[in-house]
Amino acid sequence: MSTRNYKPLQMHRIPYTDLTEEQVTQALRPTASGPASRYPLSNVLAGKRLKIVTDAGGPTLEYHFRTGRELELSENGGKRVKAGYGALESRNLVLVSHMIPGTQRGYKLVVDQHSRLATVFEVYFSGYAEQEIAAAKAANREPQFKNGRRNREAQRRIWFGYVEGDGPAPTARHTFTNRMEGKGIYWRQDNDIEILEFYLSILYSNFIELTRFGGEMTVCAPSDYIMVSDHQFIYSRIECEFSGTYTLQIVDLFDMTQAGVRLGLNEKDELEYYMYTGQGELTGQIATFEVFGNNGETRGPRRVYRPIETFDVMTDDEVKEQVLNHAHAFGDGKGSGAAGMGGYKSERITHFAGKKLTVRMDNGGPVIDYEFVDGGKLKWRYEGDSHWREAWYEMYEPDDKLYFFAHLLDAEFPRSCAMVAIDLKNGLSTVVKGTTGTPFRNNETTPTYYFGVFEMEGAPTPPTYLRHGWTDEMVGEAVTWNYQPGNPGLTSMHFYATPTTYSWIIFQPDGSGGMQWSSPGWYSKLRDGVYIMAWVEEACNGTLGVICFNKRTMHDAGFGYHVGRNGLSLSVVGARARHAGKFDIKKYIGLKG
Repeated sequence: MSTRNYKPLQMHRIPYTDLTEEQVTQALRPTASGPASRYPLSNVLAGKRLKIVTDAGGPTLEYHFRTGRELELSENGGKRVKAGYGALESRNLVLVSHMIPGTQRGYKLVVDQHSRLATVFEVYFSGYAEQEIAAAKAANREPQFKNGRRNREAQRRIWFGYVEGDGPAPTARHTFTNRMEGKGIYWRQDNDIEILEFYLSILYSNFIELTRFGGEMTVCAPSDYIMVSDHQFIYSRIECEFSGTYTLQIVDLFDMTQAGVRLGLNEKDELEYYMYTGQGELTGQIATFEVFGNNGETRGPRRVYRPIETFDVMTDDEVKEQVLNHAHAFGDGKGSGAAGMGGYKSERITHFAGKKLTVRMDNGGPVIDYEFVDGGKLKWRYEGDSHWREAWYEMYEPDDKLYFFAHLLDAEFPRSCAMVAIDLKNGLSTVVKGTTGTPFRNNETTPTYYFGVFEMEGAPTPPTYLRHGWTDEMVGEAVTWNYQPGNPGLTSMHFYATPTTYSWIIFQPDGSGGMQWSSPGWYSKLRDGVYIMAWVEEACNGTLGVICFNKRTMHDAGFGYHVGRNGLSLSVVGARARHAGKFDIKKYIGLKG
């Protein structure tokens, strides 16, 4: 096992430099000599000439591979240029990577030496601003550059075609595909980089950087999946919203090997341009949800989720105004405040009306007295405080005699809420305190877990030492959540990749996986098969979600906590779940040497 390099900041928190075009050009200059590699690259093309013809107005590329590391290229019959290149073989396929000296662009080629089919990726930098200006004009809006012009972010164009040769041109083509969807693979590259990849969408992928970032969080990136044969695929991704690094791989599912190239600027603005091979292990195959016969061969325009760009960051004063003067819980007694996330909320529990209880958290955690006035309003106070406060609440029963309720805490800044689980079978309690603000954004939220007991007339005497606690039992699980009626309605799939991260995939109308994002996550176990799971949509919209999930009923009871320009809200989350499958990945996760 290679060393884990834990980082003080995860990708979504790194303040990547907004480089100028000239800075990007200077950083890319070394690419003119071709990619680095730990082991010798292939000489299979040395001395050969190839003419690649692409469809749909794409380029015609005439190559003379002078040696195993130097080529000449003419684009569309133009002047020949010399460049360094690298090549790797994967059975009948050859992966070629080169840049064009003095520019910010180059080509990645996948050529089938048997069928003569070829897929061409033109990769370039400093292209985001032009695309954003054009998109803004088409939508009659102003272009968005809150986080810079993203010149460091790689862009790509894809063309399918063939290599000219003896006989008629082949009519077949490599195609986009959904045949990789649902797979997970652990890779160990020849440079000792370890990574977990999950292909949970036809537009995006998840990956966990075990070596480079320590494996704490999963990250999402827009991706391409192209089918060469039933066992050979081309997979690429761009780390949009982060470093902008481009990765392309040939994946062979027969022998679980990869041949790839990585090109980009890391968090230190250092160039990474190298080719590699790798050996993989299949970690699982979860369900996919397209109708039979849908092979995902067509794609619309490339879509990129830009939550960091669209996040509306508020000032301290703006957040303070909302949390003190525009705070609402559960519609203030006039509804659940659930909006779209509570379409399948469970039956409310109201029979605690007239009861009293105290939750007592361990290790200096909060001790709170409660009096339930009726089915929607309670009074609460901290132990030792004579002042009772009133608050709206809602309570649910996610498992037999296990209750989960929530309410707002004091009108102060930052503002907090309490989400409380009490177990009438054993006297244990868990409190998740949600608070507005993080060190990075004022209108994000932060959860704090407390484990302890509760006291109530008729409740059992709790154990002395046993408590609810942290768990890794959900690691590798994928669960779909349907929040509203309809197909797909408001439906997503959540992927619990590590004990500290949480991902969600939004389904497209045809049932295929679409856009994705990831966040920190927290998992605690209340009973066998019953868990409190929390996530904060960091660098996205800042919302805290906390649900109590029962794997037997495949239902949840939970709450959302959010602050924005329309106020502070505490609302109900309720959805129906389906188990989509599980990846066997625990052995790769956790503290390593």
